[in-house]
Amino acid sequence: MSLRFIYHILINITWLGLHVVALFNAKIKLFVHGRKQTFSILKEKLAPGDITIWMHVASLGEFEQGLPILERLRSQYPNHKLVLSFFSPSGYEVKKNTPAADVVVYLPIDHLSNAKRFLKLVQPELAIFVKYEVWPNYLHQLKKQNIPTLLISAIFSKRQIYFKAYGGFMRKSLQKFDAYFVQDDDSKKLLESIGIANAQVGGDTRLDRVSEILERNNRLDFMDSFKNNQLCLVAGSTWPEDEAILIDYINHTKERLKLVIAPHQIKPSHIDKITAALKKNTVCYSELGNQNLKEVDVLIIDTIGLLTKIYSYANIAYVGGGFATGLHNTMEPAVFGIPIVIGPQFEGFKEAEDLVKAGGIVPVSSKDSFINLMKDLLDHPTTLQNKGKINSDYINSNKGASDLIMKYISTVL
Repeated sequence: MSLRFIYHILINITWLGLHVVALFNAKIKLFVHGRKQTFSILKEKLAPGDITIWMHVASLGEFEQGLPILERLRSQYPNHKLVLSFFSPSGYEVKKNTPAADVVVYLPIDHLSNAKRFLKLVQPELAIFVKYEVWPNYLHQLKKQNIPTLLISAIFSKRQIYFKAYGGFMRKSLQKFDAYFVQDDDSKKLLESIGIANAQVGGDTRLDRVSEILERNNRLDFMDSFKNNQLCLVAGSTWPEDEAILIDYINHTKERLKLVIAPHQIKPSHIDKITAALKKNTVCYSELGNQNLKEVDVLIIDTIGLLTKIYSYANIAYVGGGFATGLHNTMEPAVFGIPIVIGPQFEGFKEAEDLVKAGGIVPVSSKDSFINLMKDLLDHPTTLQNKGKINSDYINSNKGASDLIMKYISTVL
C-alpha cells in the first residue's frame, strides 16, 4: 500500500470526522461549510480569460506575512487577478473581504479531485504558499502542470516530519516547490540536508510590513491627551493570565505611569471584569466622551484597529499570549524602538526567540518578576533606551525579504 494512498484514506477519514464535529463546534462548522462554497465563489468571480496569481495562507499570521507580497503584486501586475485561499476560519472569516485580493476562499480539503478542480478554475500563472503550508495533492498537481510554485517566509526545525526517517512522503511533497525563501540560515541548512539546494535566506516578510508603520501618521488625539508627556505602558492583545499581572502591578505601583490595556477579548463581560479589578482611575475607549484624560490612569481599548498606532505612544510594551494561548505580534511594538515584555512561553516564535536572546524582549513568569523588571526599566532610563534600540535595529537589519521574493517573481511572470 503506497504512502500516497494511505494519505488519501487519512484525508477522507479526517474530512468525515470534521463533519461530525461540526455539529457541535461552531468554528469547525465554518471550516466545513465554508469549503462547500469555494468552487461556486471561484466560478462567480473568475472568468475563463482571467490571468491569476494564487496565494495560500493558513491563518491571520500567515496572511500578514503574505500581505506585503500581495500589495506589491497588485502594484506591479495590475492585469492579474489575485486569488487568496485560507485554511483556517480564524483567518478567512476576518479577512474574507480584504481588498488585498480579488477572490478570497477557503482552500478545499487536500483531495486529488479537489486539487484538480481548484487549479482548473483558478489556472494560476504562479502559486505562492506561506510559511508552513505543504499540501501534497495540490503541490503534485502544480508540479504536473508546470505552474511555478514558491514557499515564502518559511521556517523549519528538526522536529518537523520532513527531517524524520519516516517522513519520505511529506519530504517528496516539500521538494516540489520551485523556490524557497526561508527566514534563517538554520532553515536553509535543514533543507540542504534533504537535498533542497535552491533555498534563499530572505527573512520574514512581516518585518517589511511593520517597517512601513513608521511612515504612516500614527497620531491619535485621545492618546496625546491621555499620555500627557508621562511614561506609558501599553499592553496589547492581553489574556486573563496577562491581565492578572498587569492589574496587580498598576493597583500597587507608586510610579507615575499611564497604562493602556488592549485585551484580545473585547466582550463587554470581560471588559467589565478588568475595570472592576482596577483600583486606579479607569476609562474605556468606548466611553471617552468629554473625559479629562489627563486625570485617567488606565485606558481600556474595547475596540479593534487602534493598537498599532497606540504602540507608538508606549515607552514600554507588554505583548500578551505568552502564558498559555500563543504569543501575539511582538514586531509591531518593536518597530517603535521600545522594550517589550512577554510571558514565558515564546518558543517557536522566531523573532521573539531572537530578541529575548539579544535582550530587547524580556520574558516574565510571575507578578514578582514583572514588578522587578518594571523597577529596573523605570529606574534606569538608559537600560530602557538600549533595549528599545535592540528591537528597532532588529527590524531594520532583517527587512528586505519582499524585495528578494519580487525579484524572483519577475523572472517567472
